[in-house]
Amino acid sequence: MNIDAETWQNIWQTALVIAVGLVVWLVARSVLRTWGDRIQGKLVDTGELVARARAQRVRTITRTLSTVVLIAAFVVVIVTILGIWGVPIGPLVASLSVVGIAIGFGAQDLIKDVIAGMFVLIEDQYAVGDVVKLAGVSGTVEELRLRTTVLRDLDGSVHHVPNGEARVATNITYEFSRVVVDLAVAYDVSVDRAIEVVRTIADDLAADAELSTSIAEETQILGVEELGESGVVIRVLLTTIPEDRWVVKREFLRRIKNGFDEAGIEIPYPHVTITRPDRRT
Repeated sequence: MNIDAETWQNIWQTALVIAVGLVVWLVARSVLRTWGDRIQGKLVDTGELVARARAQRVRTITRTLSTVVLIAAFVVVIVTILGIWGVPIGPLVASLSVVGIAIGFGAQDLIKDVIAGMFVLIEDQYAVGDVVKLAGVSGTVEELRLRTTVLRDLDGSVHHVPNGEARVATNITYEFSRVVVDLAVAYDVSVDRAIEVVRTIADDLAADAELSTSIAEETQILGVEELGESGVVIRVLLTTIPEDRWVVKREFLRRIKNGFDEAGIEIPYPHVTITRPDRRT
């Protein structure tokens, strides 16, 4: 099989275009990652909650831009290769436009998802690493794509949520987190005494070397929230950094149980007393 000089030239030009496209994408991805890692490092080192949130946003935008660059490079390479081999670009573009319009009518949901994904990035609704609730499911954002958001819940299940389906996006870990804890004590316990014990436990928690950096603000004891059926409910508000909210809550509840036991404060629980009727013959 003989290959003329023009065909060899086209083959070499095609290989060169593919190589250049690949190199451009790899360089762009490397630059984006380096830029993103550098900015994230500076933001995280400040230790501020807002800076942490911005670092997550930078990471999300970096990943998305990398995907966009890949798609753009692929399209440019394909169009250039077609031009090298003498394929008319004009009629092809016109044909693709007609096909694109036809597909657009049948892919309205896809377009809606992509537009919604762009607004998620622009408005900074959530980022990779945030814990969110979307379209009835919740979990940690593992990946934010233009069409879908990938969530992993507590048991390890992965959910792919179309961005257009998330009419209401609830970000549980945006900039900071708050943990609301309701503590019930028996009616025969002094409320003031119980609040004093809770305050001492909260102060000790904030002074703990391992948890002090996880607590963003002084713990607020809001006071008596409810006079329940079996006890008095005291509401406590903990403000933490987003990723440690559950760690702080579990440790606080553990210390509350031990502290109440030591102080002789009863944590009430519902119980039923059954009285046997007096039967007389």
